[in-house]
Amino acid sequence: LKYSNRDYSQAILARKLQRTIGRPSFKSYLKIIDDNLLQNCPVTRRDVIIAENIFGPDVGSLKGKTVRQSPAPVKIKTTSVPESIMSQYSEVKVGGDIMFVNKLPFLVTISRHIYFGTAEAIHNQQQKTIIQGIRQIHSIYLQRGFRITHLLMDGQFEHLREHLANMHINLNITSRNEHVPEVERYIRTLKERARCIYNTLPFKALPARMIIEMVYTCNFWLNSFP
Repeated sequence: LKYSNRDYSQAILARKLQRTIGRPSFKSYLKIIDDNLLQNCPVTRRDVIIAENIFGPDVGSLKGKTVRQSPAPVKIKTTSVPESIMSQYSEVKVGGDIMFVNKLPFLVTISRHIYFGTAEAIHNQQQKTIIQGIRQIHSIYLQRGFRITHLLMDGQFEHLREHLANMHINLNITSRNEHVPEVERYIRTLKERARCIYNTLPFKALPARMIIEMVYTCNFWLNSFP
């Protein structure tokens, strides 16, 4: 619609007045004008209608008065593990190691045969912290009927043997100057995926929480495609 300069100026004034008197709705605003509740009001009913046609609904009113819509119900669908997998690989051998991303430590594991990877951010490399991380990982496997029987790690984790034995997990330590190839390759893949995300972000520095979630995202999508 096309209006004269005078009509446009009056529309601006009408919208300014609407904001001044507390942003009433379009219908309420018209009633205020029609009932002459504002003495010496410089705005007419026509000005209000033209302002609505030119500018549309008041943005502040839309944002302030729109109520939250009821979200769609969450659908939970659990797929059972195929019997062919459970019969062959219910007892799992897992490789584990510590990965560092921008000096942030992660406990990373990858299982043989089923290739399920985990990445758990840890505060430090103390024995208590690592054991707690392994317990969390073990519980994830148990939820789906798998049981960790062997944990393959470097010599630096020898001090975990007694605690893992209490969890009925055998600790298999590699020889000196050797590493667990599966977990080393998985760490390399995680870092590659994280670098892919980092190099496309418009930030020069990332907070620790964003780095952690970036690694979690990469791990999530690596597990999404068996």
